[in-house]
Amino acid sequence: MKFTELNLPDLVQQGVVDAGFESLTPVQEESIPLALAGKDVAAQAQTGTGKTAAFLISLFCKLLASGKRTSNNPRALVMAPTRELVVQICKDAETLGRHTGLKVQPIFGGVDYEKQRNALKDGVDIIVATPGRLIDYFKQRVFSMDRVEALVIDEADRMFDMGFIKDLRYILRKLPPFEKRQTMLFSATLSAQVMELAYEFMDLAEKVQIEPEQVAAEKIDQILYHVSRKEKFALLLGLLKKESGVERVMLFVNTKAEAERLNGLLNANEVASALLSGDIPQKKRMRILDQFKLGSLTHLVATDVASRGIHVDNVTHVINYDLPQDREDYVHRIGRTARAGATGRAISFADEETVYQLADIEDYLGEKVPSEMPLDEDFCFNYKRAIPKRKKPPEKKPAGDGQKRRRRRRPRRRPGGKPGENSAGDKDKSSGGGAPAGGGEKD
Repeated sequence: MKFTELNLPDLVQQGVVDAGFESLTPVQEESIPLALAGKDVAAQAQTGTGKTAAFLISLFCKLLASGKRTSNNPRALVMAPTRELVVQICKDAETLGRHTGLKVQPIFGGVDYEKQRNALKDGVDIIVATPGRLIDYFKQRVFSMDRVEALVIDEADRMFDMGFIKDLRYILRKLPPFEKRQTMLFSATLSAQVMELAYEFMDLAEKVQIEPEQVAAEKIDQILYHVSRKEKFALLLGLLKKESGVERVMLFVNTKAEAERLNGLLNANEVASALLSGDIPQKKRMRILDQFKLGSLTHLVATDVASRGIHVDNVTHVINYDLPQDREDYVHRIGRTARAGATGRAISFADEETVYQLADIEDYLGEKVPSEMPLDEDFCFNYKRAIPKRKKPPEKKPAGDGQKRRRRRRPRRRPGGKPGENSAGDKDKSSGGGAPAGGGEKD
């Protein structure tokens, strides 16, 4: 089906053209007509299949049809589990909704507390948010949820995994009743937990389930190498030099310590790389992602915080430097490439520790991951070791109250005198005996 067959409003159709969309993906073809008809939708589809465009187009059409004006109380709410996903949804909304005049505001923690607060007061049509900060502003009465006409819950399965369900239920109870709003729920899996949420807070939701021929996204060329842990970096460096068509590479590891070590090795060997992990400040994370998207950074080392919610065009390679401990994370990691119909390559390393995860991953995929032993020419052992960071010397503790400590003077002894007597033959005050010098007057 073509987008022109949907009879979208002209202002929305122009955004679709700007985004370069022509034909609908399967999840769009099934969910958008239902949403345009005012139905509640619970949709399951793989990552990278156009779910974001499906609900944004539906939201824009609904809000334009209602004809209400922008105010400081939102008319639509989109909930997402990660800050990166919030940012990505807003960027897609900027393109698709460019001609609608609707104001979309991201709300998430880590940055711009007062700026986001003031933006809500200035007026907003659609809020795209993570639950925590949204609840914070709501409890401060910065905005009200009374005017919300439509709710979208994106990556609903991830909401459960990340422990957001309590916050999500709080928000749902503050919204208008489900019969007075439209609700759309999108998830990679419609688990029993997700469907329980649908039955409780949605109005007879229409279920859309796009079953892929395979769990992993199509057009991903997968390969796995069996390699010892000590030789992993030598193999990585050799493959990066050997692989063709390398433009942007995401490398996934399981721990922050390993991510720091790998990032240091890449940079020491003149590979433009940056680190993305959960404790990186939000402004820095966004700057790193912008550099990666623009191409000034070609390699991004990440923990699983980055395996969802990041959509970067032309990620040509995903490398599982460590096989993930959660089998579903394998699919989400390699899903960073081959998005929107493009092709990509996923390379995984199975060492003596992570190889035990392989059977579980293959069971989830429903197929074997093609594997082989690396050849001698695949390795590059002549590489530079990362220079360890120098530890800062411990700071000297202040003496206290800003005062310098005075060094206690020892009493001087007169030659041949007794301990505790000064040169004048008087006993020192510190010895505890006699009257003070100077005729017995106090200092």
